[in-house]
Amino acid sequence: MITRYIAPASLTTALLSLMFLSNPASAQQATPEKQPIQGQADSNGAADAVSDQKIEAFAVAYLQVDKVRQEYSAKIGATPDAAAKQQLQAEAGKQMVQAVEASPGMSVEEYNVILTAAQKDPALVQKVQEKLQKAIPAQQ
Repeated sequence: MITRYIAPASLTTALLSLMFLSNPASAQQATPEKQPIQGQADSNGAADAVSDQKIEAFAVAYLQVDKVRQEYSAKIGATPDAAAKQQLQAEAGKQMVQAVEASPGMSVEEYNVILTAAQKDPALVQKVQEKLQKAIPAQQ
């Protein structure tokens, strides 16, 4: 049951750090899971190691996670009670995990690996941004 809480916390932390946001939800520190999936998390040439299909699936999942983040960020910011904020952060983490799991072709572990790799590889960030630009009009 402990590992279930680590995944949402690390997902939340990784997502918010990638987006360069200063959010109370990012204050949760979890030990990042560094289990490479089929060598995809290799910091040298990570953009080449991640297939276009995985980047596209990541972009779709990322947009869904971002919707959850926006929704809960407003709720967390408007809540003065620390315990209620913590509960909302946990709820947001669960919703983010569900959003990733509901995305076709993407698991939470793969999402975290790509997110971590993108933080280290500007070329991968560029590929992800291109996929996001294409996916955003389709989402609206």
